[in-house]
Amino acid sequence: MHNMINLIRNENMKIAHSISTWIMVGIVALMIVAVGLISRFAGAEAPKSDWKTDIITENESIKKNIEDAEISENSKANLTKELQTNEYHLEHNIEPIQGKSLWGFVEGIARGMIGLISLFAIIMAGGIVANEFSGGTIKLLLIRPSKRWKILLSKYIAVIGYTILMLLVLLVVSSIVGGILFGFKGAGIPFIANSNGKITEINMIAHIVQIYGLQCISLVMMVTLAFMISTVFRNSAMAIGIGVFLLTIGTTITMLLLKYNWSKYILFANVDLNQYIDGEPLVKGMTMTFSITLLIVYFVIFNVISYIGFTKRDIVA
Repeated sequence: MHNMINLIRNENMKIAHSISTWIMVGIVALMIVAVGLISRFAGAEAPKSDWKTDIITENESIKKNIEDAEISENSKANLTKELQTNEYHLEHNIEPIQGKSLWGFVEGIARGMIGLISLFAIIMAGGIVANEFSGGTIKLLLIRPSKRWKILLSKYIAVIGYTILMLLVLLVVSSIVGGILFGFKGAGIPFIANSNGKITEINMIAHIVQIYGLQCISLVMMVTLAFMISTVFRNSAMAIGIGVFLLTIGTTITMLLLKYNWSKYILFANVDLNQYIDGEPLVKGMTMTFSITLLIVYFVIFNVISYIGFTKRDIVA
């Protein structure tokens, strides 16, 4: 165990001493500040309105859409769910999350910038193993008494640790910037969750953590994929390129294949578990249990291939 801790510490030191690590952290922080300033000051100031009046007007529009004979059953169900949530806000005098508010900004940043974190994590995962080969330092690493699988695991843990650090930066900086720009008023307002018609009040921090957790599933899978490619092919450019390519168009390709029932087995059809909470599954018949099971299978396969590629091949030669 002590040996493993030292290996992880060594990998973390490599990451911490890399200037690219802090450039990525700085980019994330600057992007949050820039988005906050644009949201707060760009454009004309919208006239203040009563949120209750806005919801009543919105409900009237929703009711008309529900009565539309051409609307699908799924759309009608989603509209009915939205109507129930709005009526709960009115009945219990709970103001919904506004875009120009602390939690509205934090939630928007979480949904909008996880993709940037994914990009940086792929870059880190794609190079952490391959760069050891290109730089020739892999021989120095393997002369240690540590087993190969421990060296590989320490690198993977370090990448995941770096990813968690970036997420913490995203959460902390967006909370501070959101509070400064939009004020901390209303920080104690709960989030209204509607699950199949059952409405519950959730602590807003717990809601934000849930958003991060669900969004991170896609992030971890992409990091693991890039780590596998880096380990097997020993080429950081290939690992990063394939990872970024799949991150960019993976979902689009999946959408084009949705007409085939087998598309539900594609990785990108399952990484977004929000589809079971906020909407409907991409492919009829998919369930959260199915997606979680499939993601576990992909996760195991990626790591087994990484293990075989790193431990069974002649690395030193």
